[in-house]
Amino acid sequence: MARHPFCLLITLTLAFQLIVFFSHFASARTPTNAAPQTQDLVRSSCENASYPDICIRTLSSYTGPAKTPKDLAQAAVKVSLSRAKRVSNYLAQVSEAKDLKISKRQRGALSDCVEQISESVEELRQTLSELKHLRVETFRWQMSNAETWVSAAMTYEDTCLDGFEGVDGKKLKSDVKRKIRNVGKVTSNALYMINRLDESRGRA
Repeated sequence: MARHPFCLLITLTLAFQLIVFFSHFASARTPTNAAPQTQDLVRSSCENASYPDICIRTLSSYTGPAKTPKDLAQAAVKVSLSRAKRVSNYLAQVSEAKDLKISKRQRGALSDCVEQISESVEELRQTLSELKHLRVETFRWQMSNAETWVSAAMTYEDTCLDGFEGVDGKKLKSDVKRKIRNVGKVTSNALYMINRLDESRGRA
């Protein structure tokens, strides 16, 4: 008679383990099914971007939700803003470095670039804020603002690059231009995503 409770205990333990196993298995399958849909959306949306490979790579690795043109536009601007901030900090550090041996002309170009990329960061901040607060009745006006601000951000980035033309110091010049060009590429992709959102009329 003592064996029955023991057998019952073993049966209940095995049943509990099976329930836990299948619940974990089911939950693990959910993101796997969702991921391909997001990847397909990113790939199709980036197909005609200025820099499609960069667009796919940066938006695929973005951790936020990306299910609509609005999501993708916001994600693209966030990527651009993040990179612009990093470059702005880099330029500020280099321009203020006391032990860095650079010419007066190089330091002047750096100083101008710091100001221009800071302006670019502000334009992108405004853009992101506008995209987060889109309204049906003011959609066209807000999209016009966003497009204008991102275009202005690109102009500031181009102006920074132009400032290094003819400046000596190959290493510094090469580093700055590479970083600014990278920011310019993701900013160009962000503008494309905003234009795409505008064409979709804010479809959510």
